[in-house]
Amino acid sequence: MTTVTLIGKPDCHLCDVAREVVETVVAELPEDAVDVEELSIADDPSLYAQWWEKIPVVLIDGELHGHWRVSPDRLRAALTA
Repeated sequence: MTTVTLIGKPDCHLCDVAREVVETVVAELPEDAVDVEELSIADDPSLYAQWWEKIPVVLIDGELHGHWRVSPDRLRAALTA
């Protein structure tokens, strides 16, 4: 199973948009193919130190996929490769 991690914070418009993109793309894939987890820089000082300038951040299996703007086509391609 692939894990997509969305790193953001509360009250972040770009994070809300990224969440919608991730949810839409994952819904197109076979059930149980992708696990989505959300982490907040507000809850974790180490995440804040690493990512505060780049949220929202999307990781695929722990590796950086992208930040700021999430492209549905690019995410879909990465998850179906």
